[in-house]
Amino acid sequence: MSGKFKAIVIDNQSEKFSRDVKELDLSFLDQGDVLVKIDYSDLNYKDALILNDGGKLVREFPRIPGVDFSGKVLESNSNKFKKDDEVILTGCRVGEIYHGGYSQLAKVNKDFLIKKPNNISTRESMVMGTAGFTALLCALAINAREAILLGEKVNEVLVTGATGGVGSVAVMALTKMGYNVTAVTGKPENTELLKKLGAKNVINRSEFEGEPKILGKAIWDGVVDTVGGNVLAHAITQTKHSGIVAACGNAGGVKLNTNVMPFILRGVKLWGIDSIQVSMKRREFVWSQVEKLIDFKILEELVQVISLDELMNIFPKMLKGQTSGRIVVDVNK
Repeated sequence: MSGKFKAIVIDNQSEKFSRDVKELDLSFLDQGDVLVKIDYSDLNYKDALILNDGGKLVREFPRIPGVDFSGKVLESNSNKFKKDDEVILTGCRVGEIYHGGYSQLAKVNKDFLIKKPNNISTRESMVMGTAGFTALLCALAINAREAILLGEKVNEVLVTGATGGVGSVAVMALTKMGYNVTAVTGKPENTELLKKLGAKNVINRSEFEGEPKILGKAIWDGVVDTVGGNVLAHAITQTKHSGIVAACGNAGGVKLNTNVMPFILRGVKLWGIDSIQVSMKRREFVWSQVEKLIDFKILEELVQVISLDELMNIFPKMLKGQTSGRIVVDVNK
């Protein structure tokens, strides 16, 4: 196949960082064994960091960013995929050390791709993206208290950063699992939307500021924390005996001001969630759960679809905490 395609390219020549929408030749894609015509990508916090200045994640330039994409196979040198297969890619260091999804074409390693489940569209898969995938990993970690550890039933679950991409999907998925979800947000104007997603209660993030106690009142059977920092420290002190805290974010800081008491007196389990180095078997399992845990009709109210050009103006807002919900990138718009 020959031809040109459009993509965002970041570069760092003579320590001068740049980002531009460019027209490229197919020869620019110099790695991988499966060529994909991309339908959609999305915007995650990591993407915003990379678009800003590389985020200390991109070492070699020039690079096409974008950690996620969905689309259709054009060419394949692998017997795992054939022409016209619809595929999903999330994570796998794509957009960092490999060319990524902010492009009309991608050429990637066959082991980075999974076949899209028949019951969702390529657009819906990017409404999920890394954020939604991470949210389901978190929800399944909370569920592990009763399903794997054979502990008491999970009832009360806290979700921090609940209006963000991970938090909003987590609220919905945990509600679908039958749990009572309390959402924490710094955007009280989104209270009704969070309740539509399934939250029973909504509390202000200000309640999680200040110095955390050594042990607070035990309230939560499980916590999905997308913020980190002091918010996570407070949530840990409020977790009940044998509760699970699934931690996946650091927008509130990378340092954790906590102590050993919740862990040795209450048996609290801090479960780190990584969505990049996940086995293919687990990826396929998580995506198979989307149909029963996600209502895209409701989630659609949180979706904004933008072009590559519009993305250049929106990513700084995410870094400032001025976005909510899911931002889907239509690379052909």
